[in-house]
Amino acid sequence: MPKPYPQEFRDDVVRVVRDREPGQTIKQIAADFGIAESCVRNWIRQADVEDGAKPGTGAPEHAELREAKKRIRLREQENEVLRRAAAYLSQANLPKRLYPLVKELAADGIPVTVTCRVLKLSRQPYYRWLATPVTDAELTEAYRANALFDAHTDDREFGYRYLVEEARDAGEPMAERTAWRICSTNGWWSAFGKKRGKNGTKPGPPVHDDLCAYLDEHGARRHRFAAQGPNELWLSDITEHRTTEGKLYLCAIKDVYSNRIVGYSISDRMKSQLAVAALNNAVARRGDVAGCVVHTDRGSQFRSRKFVRALHRHAMVGSMGRVGAAGDNAAMESFFALLQKNVLDRRQWKTRQELRIGIVTWIERTYHRRRRQTALGRLTPIEYETIMTTPAAQAA
Repeated sequence: MPKPYPQEFRDDVVRVVRDREPGQTIKQIAADFGIAESCVRNWIRQADVEDGAKPGTGAPEHAELREAKKRIRLREQENEVLRRAAAYLSQANLPKRLYPLVKELAADGIPVTVTCRVLKLSRQPYYRWLATPVTDAELTEAYRANALFDAHTDDREFGYRYLVEEARDAGEPMAERTAWRICSTNGWWSAFGKKRGKNGTKPGPPVHDDLCAYLDEHGARRHRFAAQGPNELWLSDITEHRTTEGKLYLCAIKDVYSNRIVGYSISDRMKSQLAVAALNNAVARRGDVAGCVVHTDRGSQFRSRKFVRALHRHAMVGSMGRVGAAGDNAAMESFFALLQKNVLDRRQWKTRQELRIGIVTWIERTYHRRRRQTALGRLTPIEYETIMTTPAAQAA
């Protein structure tokens, strides 16, 4: 069963249809984007419902209903935790240890996160208790951690020295060194405990090795951007362009095998979510990407925890070039140079919406399906993938 198209891609297609030139048909636009005409008409119909132009239940209403059901289910789980905890603690013949109760509730389908939040427990000591038999020392450690966690939750400005006093008042005395170790392990730091450097003064460290670099026979550092098949090596970068309304940012991901832009995301803010959205859109359209290398520069968006977690979630491998070395990602820079020449610099863009439609139309219609490339044997990226890959291996 084919995977659904990303929501951002659907919205872009609807925008192109609504702003199409006179005489241009929906069938022609669908062919430019490589999708069925019926699919485009369904997206337009759904967009009209969501905009209020036609009666019906739109995506926001469905989302609100799902959120309401989620809140109701969460409240029921919280009430069940309180009820079971009251019954558990009322039994005089049992020790007052809540970790067994957390385990019982997890077996009944209540998430550990919900139980620990309601009972004000720390999850890290619970999982350690769950993995190994609990010794007296570990039990004492857990009680101390709970006391420190409660004190840290009450006032996040307290450092570990103040947390020791609060834990002692709660009946869990300990040495300052012990409190520091527990707080350090769990990341419970004072809000004013660490100084932060100014943005831009020093580039951040790479979070991945450079897997595309090699040394030539003279010992010079070179880069090889080549792949034997689709979804082996992807390149990604972010570019920006000004409009009358302000800047618009594009994060694009290119498959080195066919030079196809397999995913992209456009936004008016250059945050880590822009890179994560582009990666998720690419994965949604390409299918099996496990083991694929994603090579980027050392921008903060690609070094963020959200992007690194997204790579791990999709079983992908990160690769990162040096600071200020354009050659480390030259193959991606060449695409942005084409985009700059063919779209961005062709005219003065008044609105972000106008520029967004121009970018999406050029990528999907011109670059993918009409622009022949010498490196691909005078084929377009879509033609190259269709000819060089088997039907079973082709992606959406």
